[in-house]
Amino acid sequence: MLNSKDTVLVIIDVQGKLARIMQNADKLFRNLAMLIKGARLLDVPIIWMEQLPDKLGSTVEEVSVYLDGLQPIAKDVFSCGQNAEFNSKLAEIDPENIVLAGIETHVCVYQSAMDLLKKNYNVEVVADATSTRLEHNKEIGLEKIRRAGGQITSVETALFELQGKASGDRFKQLLEIIK
Repeated sequence: MLNSKDTVLVIIDVQGKLARIMQNADKLFRNLAMLIKGARLLDVPIIWMEQLPDKLGSTVEEVSVYLDGLQPIAKDVFSCGQNAEFNSKLAEIDPENIVLAGIETHVCVYQSAMDLLKKNYNVEVVADATSTRLEHNKEIGLEKIRRAGGQITSVETALFELQGKASGDRFKQLLEIIK
């Protein structure tokens, strides 16, 4: 079970023109916004990654607006787990659970999941907050992650799991976020 005290959210490479040509890009951006707002409400740390930002551009505004106060970590490798700054930040947070979202499901999300599973983290991929250019590639990426021992979740499942109870002010605020 996800718990806000030992979980980190990783937003992967939702950048520029590439992000805009993903399957259901508008829905992807809305779901990422919900996930980020919910994580922030529930005090879940967020690591924000960008692939070659000098070439691919910065994170799309529909997502980056919810990451205010955070700085993206630039990478030139597909897997976040192969990036020294990411690994340093992860060690600082010291989570048991890593929730992955972003693009592309079968490349950077998949390879990140594989590296993190090898390091014995519980990895959960938010299926409705990931995407690819071609739908079959998303299914292939999710299936490979599942077979390797990763978990597949959704925005609402992850947020309600992190919340843990159906009461209190945070629960009411979470309901407003997911509407």
